[in-house]
Amino acid sequence: MCTTCGCSTPDHHHDHDHDHDSDHGHSHSHSHGDKHSHKHGPESGARTTIAIEEDILGKNNRLAGFNRAMFKEKGIFVLNLVSSPGSGKTTLLERTLRDLSHQLRFAVIEGDQQTDNDARRIAATGIPVRQINTGAGCHLDAHMIMHGTDNFDLDHLDVLLIENVGNLVCPAAFDLGEHHKVVVLSVTEGEDKPLKYPQMFHNSTVMLLNKTDLLPHLDFDIEKCKEYARRVSPGITIFEVSARNGEGMEAWYQWLSTGTQR
Repeated sequence: MCTTCGCSTPDHHHDHDHDHDSDHGHSHSHSHGDKHSHKHGPESGARTTIAIEEDILGKNNRLAGFNRAMFKEKGIFVLNLVSSPGSGKTTLLERTLRDLSHQLRFAVIEGDQQTDNDARRIAATGIPVRQINTGAGCHLDAHMIMHGTDNFDLDHLDVLLIENVGNLVCPAAFDLGEHHKVVVLSVTEGEDKPLKYPQMFHNSTVMLLNKTDLLPHLDFDIEKCKEYARRVSPGITIFEVSARNGEGMEAWYQWLSTGTQR
């Protein structure tokens, strides 16, 4: 997680922009941790690392609780989509929005280290979208989501979809106040990903096994992949989908629509 990968070391700041509409934006700068004194020696270093980690996650969890209460009050179903880069999250979102926007009111938060390329693609569907650029940061956090909802009409929103930064490590540990983490795994990535990144798959309620249209061209054991996912997360719900040709998407849509009826 971030205390070891470096994106949230003491005094590190995430600078990020929120594009609230087509003609303006604003930026925030905030720190994920307070200063901690360091003493020499391996035991002291280990204790300091643990203290920083607990401090970062403790603050994040408090803000996530605030977000969760707000989403509950407004009746918004919130999904945190996580994956490695290139899994097809944005394409999957585009198809979902185009197919369901006639029956559900959506908004999207896009997380990337740089550029607003994905946000532009989502905006082309006509759905409200906010871009959050994390700079060197490798995940979204609850504070970013809190401000990312600014200027969304939360009283007229059914579903908030959060596309997290492409990374199967750090986003696993950071609660955003979502109802579910949805991990997207492409069949081009290898069936052993759930075993290589167990925390992400353990913390996810749903796995979207994407790009199934490519299976005839790959040496990918889909049943073994599902077995590995259930090994680390026995209750995980798995959908085999192709965002390109629509295969399997109807079952995903039914699950998503059912979640809005809570």
